[in-house]
Amino acid sequence: MSNTSSTSKAQSSRKTQKSEEVEEEREPNEAREPSGNTRNDSAADSRPSPMQVLRHARTQLAELTGMTPESVSSFEQTEDGWTLEVEVLEMARVPDTMSLLASYQVELDHEGELTGYRRVRRYERGRADPRRSGGR
Repeated sequence: MSNTSSTSKAQSSRKTQKSEEVEEEREPNEAREPSGNTRNDSAADSRPSPMQVLRHARTQLAELTGMTPESVSSFEQTEDGWTLEVEVLEMARVPDTMSLLASYQVELDHEGELTGYRRVRRYERGRADPRRSGGR
């Protein structure tokens, strides 16, 4: 019986030691988390960063349209949130210079959630846009 008793004490001791090691491993991570969570302390800090807004906008537009955003050609903070112009691949063609792209104006609220979008132009990848080139 004493053998069984000492075995269970040793196992219990190992479990306690392992629990303490796990707690020690968690502490450094938990110490870092509050710096990330302090964003909730003030309203100004709770807003997403511009990069977070851009990434989230591209993801939301892709989910809604089923098309692949290629780039963001303009980005502006407004009174209502954010306005972006996103270049999207609408139709892949061979050669790639003949692929159809489109510019979508995307409206987001202050939290970076998409509130609306619309296609503002459509063009072939290999063609210059006369409207923006300043010529003619």
